[in-house]
Amino acid sequence: MQPSPLGAWWLAIRPKTLTVSVAPLLVGHAVAWAQTGKFLWQPALVALLAALLIQIGTNLHNDVGDFERGSDTPDRLGPPRVTAMGWLPPAAVRRAAWLALALAFNFGIYLAYHGGWPIVVIGLASLLAAWAYTGGPWPIAYTPLGELFVVLFFGLAAVGGSYYLQTLSISPAALLAGAMLGLFAAAVITVNNYRDLATDARAGRRTLAVVVGRQATQWVYAAELLLPLLLLPCLALAMGRGLWLVVLPLLLLPPALRLLQRFRRAPAGPVFNQILASTARLQFVYALLLALAIVV
Repeated sequence: MQPSPLGAWWLAIRPKTLTVSVAPLLVGHAVAWAQTGKFLWQPALVALLAALLIQIGTNLHNDVGDFERGSDTPDRLGPPRVTAMGWLPPAAVRRAAWLALALAFNFGIYLAYHGGWPIVVIGLASLLAAWAYTGGPWPIAYTPLGELFVVLFFGLAAVGGSYYLQTLSISPAALLAGAMLGLFAAAVITVNNYRDLATDARAGRRTLAVVVGRQATQWVYAAELLLPLLLLPCLALAMGRGLWLVVLPLLLLPPALRLLQRFRRAPAGPVFNQILASTARLQFVYALLLALAIVV
C-alpha cells in the first residue's frame, strides 16, 4: 500500500535507526559530567540536532544512491525504499539529503566556534562520510568497511566529540566508551548486510557479510553485541568507578544473548527487519543504562 507523501518522507528518514546517532552523545556528555561536574546544554543541544541531520542526510543519500546503482531490486528483503518504489522522485530525495547536510553544516558553525579546530575536523569528516557512504566512485556501503565506518563516526567521533564539546579535552575513558557504543552501532549495519547478503552479492556489493559469508558474520555480530558488555570493567577502571558502572548495563546481557540466538537461528528473510530494529533499541537502552551508571 502506497503511503501518503508525508508518510513516504517519514519512511525515507528511517526513524527507527535515528537512536544510533543519539546514543553516543548521551554517553559522551555523561562521561564529561562525571569527570568535570559541568554540563553545557547549548553545545549539547546543537550537537544533537547536527548528529540527527547528518544521519537523516546519510539515510536519504542511501535511499536514492542504492536506487540509482540498481541495488534496490524487487526481491529486496528489507523495508521498502521510497525512491525504488516510486513513492518519491529521486531528485527530491537527493535535494532533501543535501538540505539535511547543509543544515547540519550550519549547526556545525556554532560547534566549531565553541570547540575550535578539532570540532571542525570531526564535523567536516562526518559530512564527507555521510555523502561517501553511498556516493562517489567508491561508496563505503559497497565495501567491507561499513562496520568500521560506523565504529569510527557513530562511536569514537560521536562520543569523543561530545565529550570534547563539554571539556575542550579528550580522555581515554571517552574513547573507550566511544568504541563500545560504536560496536553496538555496527551491529545494526551487520544485521542489514546479513539480511541482504544474497541480493547484495548479485548487485555487486562487497559488504563484509558478502566477503566473509554467513557463518563468519554470525561471529562478527556476536562480537559487536558482547564486547561492549565485556569491556565494562575496563571502562570502570579507566574512570575510577566502582561495580555499579558494570552491573547496571550488564542487565542487558540476557536480552543480548537472546537476540544473538535469534540472529543465528532465523532463516534469511524479512524477520531480520525486526532483528535490526531490536538491535537498534538494545544499543539505545545500553547507552541509557551506561550513561545513568556513569552519572549516578
